[in-house]
Parts: sequence; structure tokens; C-alpha cells
Amino acid sequence: MSDAQDDKPTHCLLGHRMFSMFRDPVFRRTDTDATPVLVVRMGEREATMPLRSIQRELGITDDSADGQMLILIADALDFVPLLRIGDKLPPEVLDGGASWAPEPHHLRRALMRLHMQLVAWMQGTDQAAPTALDADSIARAENDPVLRQHIQEAFQRAAEALGLASKEAVIAQLESLAGELAYIEALRDRLLERVRAMAGAIERMVRGVPLDAGQRSQLNRLAFLGGEALRQLSHRFDEQDAQAGEVMAVLRHLESHRGFIRSNRDWLYRSHLAWEPILAGWDKALEDPSADRRGLLTQTYQFLARRYMPVTEWLKATKAPKKADIGVRMMW
Repeated sequence: MSDAQDDKPTHCLLGHRMFSMFRDPVFRRTDTDATPVLVVRMGEREATMPLRSIQRELGITDDSADGQMLILIADALDFVPLLRIGDKLPPEVLDGGASWAPEPHHLRRALMRLHMQLVAWMQGTDQAAPTALDADSIARAENDPVLRQHIQEAFQRAAEALGLASKEAVIAQLESLAGELAYIEALRDRLLERVRAMAGAIERMVRGVPLDAGQRSQLNRLAFLGGEALRQLSHRFDEQDAQAGEVMAVLRHLESHRGFIRSNRDWLYRSHLAWEPILAGWDKALEDPSADRRGLLTQTYQFLARRYMPVTEWLKATKAPKKADIGVRMMW
């Protein structure tokens, strides 16, 4: 390990005396625009100071120890809700690890997908594993003697193609890769499938709920935004699946592909954190069809409009010049 790596800070520590003047200061992001801020108690009141403003006021440069720490804190707040002085920084900003864990069935699913992709490679087919494998299909595959034999043959063929000493070396690489892809499988369940369920519920409301013209127009706009959110998230998973589907190419360049997977993992996890309050509301609403959804619909529209509304709609709302760019933006 290099000296630079040894010297990299692992905990939230700041040297400027200003940070020790307050009792229990907290770093977090604002609810309105996700700005990284320092929150301190001043008597009965709470004061919020953007980190960039603190840097300017105190003359802390980006290349100083405190400047580097403030950058790490801002990055860390993408993955944890808050930090206090002395807290350990999350693995995402330290070594590329993760501050959360998938469940065992996500690892099992990721490994089965890789096994099936390796068999497809051996057989020279373009057929990849299904985008999603449920528990029953995985169990059937694991208990299929023909498939098990094909998997063992694929291990041996892959070892020969990769110049590895034995199929056990291939198995070890696949298990390491599955450990990374298990996070993608977890986020497929925790984010993509829940957004799909939400979008489907809104579409059913459009088709099945009696509405006046104004209500229908608003619900149609919400359905459009929900569909756009689902399309963009699906595309992100499709890109990851396509990359991982080239299993032999991934095994030949495992470390570089590991970086790609982790980048997607972190992007999707940040998205999941932003979505979670909305999705939790829809989880409850889908469990109780009789529940009043008006507040949830308003909250969902506000959330989606900030992230998925076409720029032309924003231009109308803000009376921007007509020649502005047209497209769809998403911001977290």
C-alpha cells in the first residue's frame, strides 16, 4: 500500500477551530436542493451553513487537509444521511466498497445469471440469462442435471480460453463478480421493480378511475412522468446487464469491469435513497387499495416533475426564451 493510501483519512475529522466551537455539529444535505450543509444548535434555534460558504468564509482551500475532508464529507452524504465529527466515512468514498449489503438471494441470483451466460457462451448462442430470475426458476435451474453438467463443462472451457490453471480459478472469478453484481440485483428489487409497480398503479388509475377533464389531464401528466422515470431507470439496468452479459470479456478484464459495476451501483443507490420516501408511500397504497391517494399523488408529481419533466414544460412554467434547448433532464 502506498503512503498516499496510508495517509487517506478514514474518519470525519477537521482541524479548524471553528468546527470545535459548536456542540454536536451535524453534516447533512438540505431537503430542498440537497446542498451539503453544517447544522449547529444556537440556543433554541438551528443554524444551517453550506459547506462551500464555510470554506470561503474561513479561507479553506480545496487542496488543504480540511478542504479535502469537506469534499469527502459532501461525497459521503450521497450514501449516508448525516455525519458527525469523528464518524467513520462510508466505504464508497474510502475504497469503493459499499455501506449497505444485498441479501443472500441476490447473490444467488447474480451467480446463476453468470452461470447461464457462461453456458450460452460455450454453446455459441446469443441467448443471455433472463433479466430477472425468481426463486422458483433459480431452484429449477440448480436442480436440472443437464444444466449442471453444462455449467461444469463451461467452467472447464472458460479456464482453457482464459489460460487459467483449473476450472476452480474460473469459479472463484465468477463468485467475485457475482459479489459485485448482487448489489445490482438488490437494487433491481428495491428500486426498479417498485418504480414499475408505481407506474403500473398510476396507469390503472388513468384507465379505471372516473375523472373530470382537469383531473384526467393531471393524472395523464403524472402517468407520463412515471413512464419516463421507469424508462430511464430500465435503460440503466439494461446497460449494466448488457455489459455483464459479455461474461468472457468481463472475466478477461475483471478489475476494470468491477469499476463500471460499482459506478452503476453507487448511481442506482443514490437514486434509491432519493426515491425511497415516495416508494414507501406506494408500497402502503398498493397494500390497501381503499386508501386515499390524493396526497401521495401530489407528492409523487412534485418528485417526478423536478427530475423528469421535459425542459419545454419547465420553459413554459418559467417563461424562458423559446430558443432554449429541448430535451429531458434528470437531477438527483
